[in-house]
Amino acid sequence: MDRIVALQGMLEADPTNHFVRYALAQELVNRGEDHRAAEEFQCILDADANYQAAYYHAGKALERLGRLGEAKALYVQGIEASFRTGNAHARSELEAALEEASA
Repeated sequence: MDRIVALQGMLEADPTNHFVRYALAQELVNRGEDHRAAEEFQCILDADANYQAAYYHAGKALERLGRLGEAKALYVQGIEASFRTGNAHARSELEAALEEASA
């Protein structure tokens, strides 16, 4: 069975499952469908502003789409979230991504 179809089926059963939505977004990235992936990552962030990994990967997808300003804004939001959650590792990754995107 196609992974995307399987993951979409799982989301139909439980649309609030952020882990499954994240897996779907990553699968879309793997297939080069950055626009759809960015939408899925944004769905996660709309529901849970502290879901750290979604900021980084959404930002990278947006960068590949040429939407640099939006990517940088997500990195900043993710850095703010990392302070709220005390996630120093995520903060360092997001700061590096922001610095790279700003270069």
